[in-house]
Amino acid sequence: MEKNKIIEKIISKKEFSSLPLKDVEIAFEKFNKEEYLDEEKVKLTRDLLRKMYTVFLSNKLLNFKDKESSWFLKKHFSTKERLPFYSEIYSKIFEHLRGEVSVYDLGLGVNGFSSEFFPKKLKINYFGIEAVGQLVEIQKKFFKENKNFEFFHESLFNLNRIKEILKKGKGKKIVFLFKVLDSLEMLKRDYSKTFLDEISSLADFFVVSFATKSLISKKKFFVERKWFYGFLEKNFKVLEKFELGNEEYTIFSKKDL
Repeated sequence: MEKNKIIEKIISKKEFSSLPLKDVEIAFEKFNKEEYLDEEKVKLTRDLLRKMYTVFLSNKLLNFKDKESSWFLKKHFSTKERLPFYSEIYSKIFEHLRGEVSVYDLGLGVNGFSSEFFPKKLKINYFGIEAVGQLVEIQKKFFKENKNFEFFHESLFNLNRIKEILKKGKGKKIVFLFKVLDSLEMLKRDYSKTFLDEISSLADFFVVSFATKSLISKKKFFVERKWFYGFLEKNFKVLEKFELGNEEYTIFSKKDL
């Protein structure tokens, strides 16, 4: 079966139907080898995409419902874990910021709904970028009356488009990458470094988080991530590192800030 036909079959399943084609193709190329039958290529690619994009979803999220923001946060496993800690997380992240701030939430899932926990003292412009199209549409509908909120269905592997979006907004600019870098590394090793290098001049602050425990078993990860923290120490200025819930957060800026 030719490549395009296999890709069509991969995305024929609803949970993958709205993913950016670029991401699907990158995942597919990992298994586009002679030792795999076409059906194996479909299965293995879907398994990888599921780990990256849909493992946190409940089926109830894929269709918009008129609910409170907390309902959506509870239906996405990643934000459900984070829910008891949002106030403290954002207190630490925005502690030294004043006035107008632009937040760029990359690979946000449904994190836009957590904006109710943003400090009220700030005027926040929010730009959410997500590969799962259904989640983008849900948040567009929920925040349609809020002109300070914009959502984009886009691949984080489309660097030119990400940089265009980062040029929008006013005031201090801060980038969120919550539980995103491990997923990027699954598809393309060391892409996180390239990505941060490319966008480093377009924002003032960055916040990266990593899971410290497995989603299901809650077993603690004993991972040092030297590849990331070594890169960070060399190229950025680490401002704060803290752990809340099952997540480890690092706030950093450009060295010359």
